[in-house]
Amino acid sequence: MFTGIIETKGEVVSIIKDGSNLDISLKSDITNELKIDQSVSHNGVCLTVVKIDNDIYTVTAIKETLEKSNMGLLEVGNQINLERSMRLGDRLDGHIVQGHVDQKAKCTKVVEENGSWVFSFKYKNSDNITVEKGSVCVNGVSLTVVNSGDNDFSVAIIPYTYEHTNFNTFKIDTVVNIEFDIVGKYIGKMAFMDF
Repeated sequence: MFTGIIETKGEVVSIIKDGSNLDISLKSDITNELKIDQSVSHNGVCLTVVKIDNDIYTVTAIKETLEKSNMGLLEVGNQINLERSMRLGDRLDGHIVQGHVDQKAKCTKVVEENGSWVFSFKYKNSDNITVEKGSVCVNGVSLTVVNSGDNDFSVAIIPYTYEHTNFNTFKIDTVVNIEFDIVGKYIGKMAFMDF
């Protein structure tokens, strides 16, 4: 479980295809604090550390992950948002984020607003929804929805988030990972159940 508050960024240093999987190696300033079998959020995708070599660690993304997320689009040199899992008793500064990406979305608009930014995203038709002032997780970042439409939404980004996450690399058509609010997903499912 994660909060959506990004700790740091990592740089992709190697991508090796292994059957239908990708072994992705990253360099980060938290590598020396990681251990094998630990869960880490990578652009919102919960992946397990499988190897550590000095300041570089490796995770494996399987076919299911590659189909639902932007992990298959990574290239060496890309910056990845990183967050280690919550510790029981920690403050929940963002919202409840599972690290289970629901689907991908494309950036459709970036508006600079004199010190802040508004990013708009569109996703394929699905049962997933956003609501105005609700929570959404974009590339692992816990955000508040400022505009919610059918299969699209916008979020406002403060300078700190822009500088400390990979939002500063987004442009039109950038593909991002979306995890919709877990509470909203449960309520949506319950609304269609017969009791």
